[in-house]
Amino acid sequence: MFFCSDICHELLGHVPLFADPSFAQFSQEIGLASLGAPDDFIEKLATVYWFTVEFGLCKEGDSLKAYGAGLLSSFGELQYCLSSKPEIQPLVLEKTSVQKYPVTEFQPIYYVAESFKDAKEKLRKFAQTIPRPFSVRYNPYTQRIEVLDNAKQLKNLADTINSEIGILCNALQKLK
Repeated sequence: MFFCSDICHELLGHVPLFADPSFAQFSQEIGLASLGAPDDFIEKLATVYWFTVEFGLCKEGDSLKAYGAGLLSSFGELQYCLSSKPEIQPLVLEKTSVQKYPVTEFQPIYYVAESFKDAKEKLRKFAQTIPRPFSVRYNPYTQRIEVLDNAKQLKNLADTINSEIGILCNALQKLK
């Protein structure tokens, strides 16, 4: 059963963020990284999710901005995280991914990325360290997850990327 705070968290925290394609892709990449990952990396990815999608902070110029749904849906925690009370550390996923955290009280520590783009790049690099015998991608045309583990699948992906680059180049030419 959903409680009012759960509904507020989803509506005020996650819905606006997932409406942004860049943020939705970031969240999806965490999920894709978990496919086929060993259990210890699943736990690390869950912790990364906690400190980014739920309680993420990033810099914007000289300002600290909240982008985590747990912060955006809780005025009290938002106010708290921007105060001098919690510890603020740089987002270093090898360290962040093993940080313990409470689920029933304000976070004693938050991690801040240099930018949202920085958080995405760090996630991609972290995901590359996950030992698994294949890669995966989400195919937006078929709305399916594809396991990339043979030459035919890689050729199909290369053809798709080549087509997309053609569209990009054509669009760029029209801007001149």
